[in-house]
Amino acid sequence: MKKVKLSQDENLSIKISHQLLPQAMQRIDLYFSLPVEMGISPDTLNAEDYFYSNIKSQSAYYSDQLHLPLVRSRFISQRFEGENKDGQSDYRLNLNLFSYQLKIALDADIKQTLKLKNAEEFYPAAIVLAEQISGLVKKLRRYTPPDSQLNSFYENADNFLSWHIEQSFLKLISRGPKSSDFSTEREFLLAFCREENNYRAEQNYNSQITLDDPNRITNKMRLLQRLIEYGVVFKKKTRYLDANLKRLVRGSVTAVIMAFVMVLVLNARSSFTEVTVALIAFLGVIYGLRETFKEDLTSLIWRKIQKGRPKWQNLFSHSVDRKRILSQTLWLEYIKNKDLPESVNTLFQQRRQQNKQDARLLHFRCDNKVLAKELLPGYDEIQQQIFFNLTPFVRFLKKGAGRLYDLDGQKISSQGVERRYQINLILRSLDKEGERIQRFKITLNRSEIVNIEAMPEAE
Repeated sequence: MKKVKLSQDENLSIKISHQLLPQAMQRIDLYFSLPVEMGISPDTLNAEDYFYSNIKSQSAYYSDQLHLPLVRSRFISQRFEGENKDGQSDYRLNLNLFSYQLKIALDADIKQTLKLKNAEEFYPAAIVLAEQISGLVKKLRRYTPPDSQLNSFYENADNFLSWHIEQSFLKLISRGPKSSDFSTEREFLLAFCREENNYRAEQNYNSQITLDDPNRITNKMRLLQRLIEYGVVFKKKTRYLDANLKRLVRGSVTAVIMAFVMVLVLNARSSFTEVTVALIAFLGVIYGLRETFKEDLTSLIWRKIQKGRPKWQNLFSHSVDRKRILSQTLWLEYIKNKDLPESVNTLFQQRRQQNKQDARLLHFRCDNKVLAKELLPGYDEIQQQIFFNLTPFVRFLKKGAGRLYDLDGQKISSQGVERRYQINLILRSLDKEGERIQRFKITLNRSEIVNIEAMPEAE
């Protein structure tokens, strides 16, 4: 059973990531316990608005073989004869698969190398990594497509990879352990970074104006990164499932109210033999009440019907051939304690007494179904990522600037403190192999997530 991972993404966002096999089915539930003092409720934070603005999902091909580009490199070496559309699409797809996996592999290896705090282990591992990456990019640069259209794809990928490699190794060197005994190894790594920088300059990939502005060069590389994701990251289309049902409810309520109003109007006309001020006033009251209660009654009936029903569907398809890969059905709604599954409620009850404060419960559910029977060669899994922006959760939080005083002998000292809030989150995943459930404590203030702590079964 593939474990679903929760991690921090940015200052005020979290990420749920997991892998799916072909034709796999999986359900993921997130139960947010939001303290009442945070001011979050259906009146202040509409669930549908939050979904559209602050929940994003992404799916892409995935492999845990960190150096899979070695397998894919043989496709890059292919030269396509002519200028047919299929040849261009095939070349771009294979190039993007290579580039995307190279980036993923490099990021993973850099992260792993940074865990080595001993200089005797760190620098040899960094040298090996530099040699591996150097060999991979040489394989890519050995075959430059002669066609101008294909060459533009190649230059974009080559430009981004070169820049990303340089940035990754500069980060590795700056964060790694410092030791004068490994000055030769350090200089080797710095020379490798200079070579990549000089290579881009020789190829005239970036103008001097762009290079002189950190924001421009960074944003350009983000654009190039999105370009190499074409064909690897799936194209997403979101459907609102209950659009027709909502129209039916609105139309039915309107029809019933109009029938009732017409009965009153006909009775009023039979009671008044001629048009009078009283008749006009009575009709005005009837139509006013109709407009007043129509929306309220429609909303009430719609909430009852919609409760527990899926609201959206994400359809992921391949960017090139439009073949559908993955279907994702989504729920998001406020619930009450009685709606909690027994296993989730039991885990919530294991909190210490002081943590059992009044809270609103927000439930997110995602049902994944992989439609593809097989993936591209070299890829045996799909990586699914769901991002939650918590910024709307902190909208009503107090700044909480205060002072903590301390007595040390005859001296009184003080220091500033910040107000922090805690969200309890339970992550549950179910598939054919069973259920996995985990509780997290998310501590945050108005500007950032301070800590995400995975809790044991009993706190």
